[in-house]
Amino acid sequence: MTLDCRGMLCPLPVIKLAQAFPELAVGDTITVLADDPAAATDIPAWCRMRAQELVSADGHAYVVRRLG
Repeated sequence: MTLDCRGMLCPLPVIKLAQAFPELAVGDTITVLADDPAAATDIPAWCRMRAQELVSADGHAYVVRRLG
């Protein structure tokens, strides 16, 4: 699944990620496209707080795996 959050200011990309997360099965990944500079801090922080895996953060693409 891919969420296109480009053009959205934080915290909207994280909110969209949290809203979409229940649709994922454990082990699935979601890619968040976010060009707000704050996303580089906010998305990894959300993963740590929710005990989810940040698979990669490459440019404006963040891949998160649902662990539970």
